[in-house]
Amino acid sequence: MTPPGASLTWARLRDLKCAELEGAADGWGKASNRADAGRDRIEKQLLTGLRETQRGAAADAAVGRLRQLGKNLQYVYTECGLVRTALNSLAHEMRAQQRALRDALDDAEALRFTVHADGSVTYPEAGESLIDGKPLAGGTASVTSAPGLLSPSGLVAPNPNTAKAQDIADRVTKAVRTAAEIDWRFAGILRELKAEEGLKVPDRTWTDAAGDAADVRDAARSYLKSGIPLDASPAARKAWWAGLTDEQREEYLAVYPDQIGNLDGIPALVRDAANRDNLQLLIGKLDGLDDEEAETKLAGLREIDRQLSAGRQPPMFLLGIGEEGNGRAIVSFGNPDTARNVSAYVPGLNTSLDEDFARNDLKRARDTAIGAKEMDPGSPTASIVWLGYDAPQTSSDDLVGNLDVMSESNARAGASAYNRFMDGISATNQQGDPHVTAIGHSYGSLTVGLAAQQRGGIPGADDVVLVGSPGTGAHSAADLGVGKEHVFVGAAENDPVTKLPNSQEASGLGSGAAGGASAGFVLGIGAGPVGAVIGGAAGGIAGGAAGYTAQDLQSNESDVWFGTDPAHRDFGANRFAVSDGPRLLERGHSPTEAHSNYFDPAKDQRSADNIARIVAGRSGEIERERLR
Repeated sequence: MTPPGASLTWARLRDLKCAELEGAADGWGKASNRADAGRDRIEKQLLTGLRETQRGAAADAAVGRLRQLGKNLQYVYTECGLVRTALNSLAHEMRAQQRALRDALDDAEALRFTVHADGSVTYPEAGESLIDGKPLAGGTASVTSAPGLLSPSGLVAPNPNTAKAQDIADRVTKAVRTAAEIDWRFAGILRELKAEEGLKVPDRTWTDAAGDAADVRDAARSYLKSGIPLDASPAARKAWWAGLTDEQREEYLAVYPDQIGNLDGIPALVRDAANRDNLQLLIGKLDGLDDEEAETKLAGLREIDRQLSAGRQPPMFLLGIGEEGNGRAIVSFGNPDTARNVSAYVPGLNTSLDEDFARNDLKRARDTAIGAKEMDPGSPTASIVWLGYDAPQTSSDDLVGNLDVMSESNARAGASAYNRFMDGISATNQQGDPHVTAIGHSYGSLTVGLAAQQRGGIPGADDVVLVGSPGTGAHSAADLGVGKEHVFVGAAENDPVTKLPNSQEASGLGSGAAGGASAGFVLGIGAGPVGAVIGGAAGGIAGGAAGYTAQDLQSNESDVWFGTDPAHRDFGANRFAVSDGPRLLERGHSPTEAHSNYFDPAKDQRSADNIARIVAGRSGEIERERLR
């Protein structure tokens, strides 16, 4: 970089030793790697040993201190990695300007021009005068404020060397000015890469780190980001990663954990490492915001972070994390790259990156992993919860949200993303031919159903499980790409979602209720305001029932909102046994509790066991239930 107090000249740019910048970057890289190795030892050896062998207040205090030390080392790893990439990016960009300068100086030397310290270029006499035939006088091309532009007069000197000399002067000037801008930009970035003193790294420090990472990412866009194969297939991405040097991988992980961690086709261990770092950056970023959405997502991120730090079994792998839309999170219990049995569960209505998701949806995936392992102890298992799309959000006072639920748009977008993810799982799995189960719950079953109906179906899927389903967009299990004998359905008797009316019935219900309420209001108004209210209510109920019945008579018995009822005999799937669940208005239970119990062995052992059997590749052992 340019010495303090000195302006950059072409001579300084020519003599700049970019290798020294890269050497300094290597030093910061070694510091980053040592911090990462220390953090890894704490998490995989020391904490595990303490949890397994020690109990009591002293052990709990030691675990807390070790976790904090691990966080500190994670911060050191991140910041040192950012310094390394900033220095390498600086060297990369400066070397490009050196090449441009060198080309201009080589051209000047070949033409026997003289390049002066200020960048002006002297050229010799050349050509012939039209008047006396003598060589035309030489001169000096000056540095212009706007390289590449002609003089305001538009006149061009007749000496053929004039234009050549001006071009060289402009190129020299442009290289120096661009290098000076690069130097100034990176000096500002490097000045900001500093940490507070002390042994504790608070959340506000991660907020600063998130800003640091954003600055370095922006500066390194031509050095690193352009090389990430965002538009390639998962198999091609896997090959790209395998072809990188260790140093290149370290830089990508340090600067672009968000890109690498969410890139389908990258090995699970790598994605997990990248996403754990990005998780801290996201926590820091959202902690610096003051709005309800940020607080909701922050609660979810912190709960995921808590579970990751707890060292739970089966081991957790963070395969995706992000703040876009309603939030993104993909968590696997077990390594999907080494698992023989892999399942990927898609949650449905009202799911978003919040504390409820981090507690309950992650528990569903974990319960499935534990259950499948019990069913097939000899085979490694990975159970994934996939929140890679925006599930519809609804509430009693959110009409737009309710309309969103009744459309397929979210599910169609999610289906494509789900298939890309599953393609990545197929690309990185080392078993050759793993047993893969796609699971959809509630609106997530529509997402899985639409994914199965895309060209080629769900990559790698052997079985499809649908629970609490309002339909899949298909008329038959045979449409889901795995053969109807490999489609399994769980539908609790008291789950209202599995009995939603079809669109015609819902339309009749709505229009009948509106018409009946209007007529009842008019008829009852003669009895005063109270009569009008009572008449309107009674008319609405009667009209709604009549409208529903009229449309129901014109519909197939098996029709639900999104196609054919998967639990109906017309669909042709295998229905497995589940508990009935609490009735809709049963005292002491939430209205839709039966819709949420399918995965929980404490609330519905039959359903949880059946799902586990299917995931373990033992679908022939499920307890069956009669189709509707």
